[in-house]
Amino acid sequence: MKRLTVFVVGVVSVMCMLGSMVYAAHGQINVNTATSEELQLLPGIGESIAQNIIEFRDANGPFSSLDDLVKVKNIGEAKLGKIRSLIKLEGKSDFDPTGVSSKQTN
Repeated sequence: MKRLTVFVVGVVSVMCMLGSMVYAAHGQINVNTATSEELQLLPGIGESIAQNIIEFRDANGPFSSLDDLVKVKNIGEAKLGKIRSLIKLEGKSDFDPTGVSSKQTN
């Protein structure tokens, strides 16, 4: 049993280290001012979702909370959770997608 516990802890540790190495992006995108091209830099956001964000923003005004993004078609809690640290509501976008792999963008 002790061997199994050590094994599981080891696997979890390796997965955590690899996860942080796979995604090395930094900065944030302002979802209230971003273009479609800028939004598409975010993991899991393609052309259609970027357009949904812009259309929602145009129809309803700027987002007042990041949680409001779940009101956008095809954005749920899981997708918002993946991009939450990469988006903001104010200021200039300064997102650098260095290190984004195709694994994150699916």
